[in-house]
Order: sequence, then structure tokens, then C-alpha cells
Amino acid sequence: MRRRLWLAAMFMLSSSAIAAPAPPLQPASGPGGADYKHREVVAASHGKGATQFWLFEPAAPVPKSAPVVVFLHGWGGVNPDPYRAWIDHLVKRGNIVIYPRYQADFGTSVADFTPNAIVAVMSALDLLRADEKRTAPDLKRFALVGHSMGGVLAANLAARAQASGLPPVQAFMSVQPGKTSRVARRMVVVLDDLSRVPAQTLILAVAGDRDRVVRDFDARRIYAETAQVPPRNKNLVMVMSDAYGSPPLEAHHFSPLARAGAPAPRASEGHRLSSTRERMLERGGAQGDRPPDPTRIDTEDDEDVADVGLATVTTPDALDFFGYWKLFDALTDAAFYGRNREYALGNTSQQRSMGAWSDGRPVRELIVFDPN
Repeated sequence: MRRRLWLAAMFMLSSSAIAAPAPPLQPASGPGGADYKHREVVAASHGKGATQFWLFEPAAPVPKSAPVVVFLHGWGGVNPDPYRAWIDHLVKRGNIVIYPRYQADFGTSVADFTPNAIVAVMSALDLLRADEKRTAPDLKRFALVGHSMGGVLAANLAARAQASGLPPVQAFMSVQPGKTSRVARRMVVVLDDLSRVPAQTLILAVAGDRDRVVRDFDARRIYAETAQVPPRNKNLVMVMSDAYGSPPLEAHHFSPLARAGAPAPRASEGHRLSSTRERMLERGGAQGDRPPDPTRIDTEDDEDVADVGLATVTTPDALDFFGYWKLFDALTDAAFYGRNREYALGNTSQQRSMGAWSDGRPVRELIVFDPN
């Protein structure tokens, strides 16, 4: 009798797992969607050390000119592979993507991150302008996006653009930015005087509700310290987790990462950070061990710095399509072309919507709020 009850319970659990609703797929069109203008991405690495950069250019067909997006990685992300799905998405939409290394290794001073990134971006623009065979950079359409440490650097580059000779920044998005405080002094990144960001800049500061690494502290700072930018031109956004279906959607610190597409060219010197630790985790998993999950931090650790090289995520999901990718696509569309603003700003239904599970239930919406 007990055995029959046990088998029945197991069957019910198995049936419910099989029947669990699936998360939404990438939409066919619109911000975050798959209506790409280009079929291929051409990637190349240039320079070495902390001022090395990667260029990702659209191809098939090759455009005569294209907007420029600077993509600023998190701590340890000295190779673009962990962000490659998002980078490929941006390029296939018709953008040139510049990926500054800015950090040679863990010994690079945090104070040098912003200057290194500026040097790399300027070098990339010089290279693009000097080669008539390449797609010409449209410097009237120039935007920044950064994750974690790179989220702070995106704000810094926007503040320093005019003084450093960078093109005017039409828009920037800081995703889970940090940390500017509460970590070892040698690892604290300083947030610049954001009053220097032009008032017409479009801004999104994005946090994740399960981000226990940087939380929303610096996202709030970026929103608050760009007081000269009117509220209609910026939003503070929280991406929400949703465990209704399978696999669940969890807006942890590594959720913007997705490894997809062809591997990026190898770094010209050094090696990818944390590769040894990543191999150890994978080996332990193959042997049946339960490795520590770098996306779960159950207690706040003031000395913690998220290492992007640890992340082993594979493919993009609804948090990307309807969250990070949609928001930045729409933000740049609004800044560059005057369209799709309602998907990026204004606390609209289009901005908040995260699609629906396969049974029709809406995924938990983004929360858009004014912290002042």
C-alpha cells in the first residue's frame, strides 16, 4: 500500500514537472526581438593589456555606417564570451560594438579602469575612421551599456565624454552597477561627478531583485546623482524573478550574462580570469558533486566582488529578451531614431511587460520607480 502511494506521489510530481509552463521565447520583432538586419558578426581583437579592445561589426550585409555602442564588462570579464549573446544581438540589429578590456588582470588598479576604457574606445574609433573599407562609425549615435563594475564605468564615461574627447553620449544603461562602497579599498570604483552628464542624455539604471552582490545601491546613486536629467528622460528599474514555471527566471547578479555565438578572439596576452576555478566547478559537477552556485549569495559580504569569469550560464532567456535587451534596444532607438521610447521609459505597460509563460500567465513585470 505504501509503495503504491509512493509511486502515485512520484508520478504526480513527475507529471507536474513535465507540465510546468515554459518561459516566453524571444519575440519575433520589436525591442529585444529577433528581426535582425544582419546575419553575421565580425569580431576582432586589437591592442594588448588593459587598453586592449574588441570590435564587433555587422555583416551580411555590411552597412556603410552604423551607430556605436560601448559595452563595459563586469569585474574579471576580460574576454567577451560571457556577454556574447547580448553583443551579437546588438550587432545584428545594426550597431558596431566596442568592448574595452580596461583591466589587464586582478592587479590593475581600479582607479585606472575609467581612463583605460576611454583610451581603448578612442583607439577603436580611430581605427574605424582610418580604414575606409570598414563600416564607418556614426558618431552622432553613440551609447554606452555596462554591467556590474562596467555599470559604474558607463556612468563615468558619460560624465567624462566631453572633457576626454569622446563623442556625445546620447544614452547609457547601467545594469546592476557596483560597487562604489563597502568593499576592500583597493577594489572600490569611484563614481564620477554625474552632474557633468548632459541633461538631454537618456538613462536607465537597472537592478535585479535577487542580486545579493551589489543590490540596488549604485543604481539608486546613478539615478539620484544625475539630477540635471529630467525624470522623463531616465528611470530606475528593478528586474523581478519569477519561479512560476520551469526553468525559473532568477534576476541574480549574473542574469545578464549568456554565452552564445562564436567564441571571441583570444586575448592578445594573459588568459581569461577564473578559468581554473571554472574548470574545477565543471569537473566537480561531472563527478556528481554539487558545486557552489556563484549566482547565489545567501549572506551579504561587504568584501565580495563578483567575478564574471565564474559564470557558467549558457543561453539567453526571458529576462534578457524582455528585460535587459528590450530596455537597451528601446533606449537607443529612442535616442538615435526617436522611436520605441514607450518600451524604455515612462513606466508604461510596454516597458514593464515581461511576456507570458506558455500557459498564458504573465511573467512578473518590471518595477519602475522614482526613489526620490
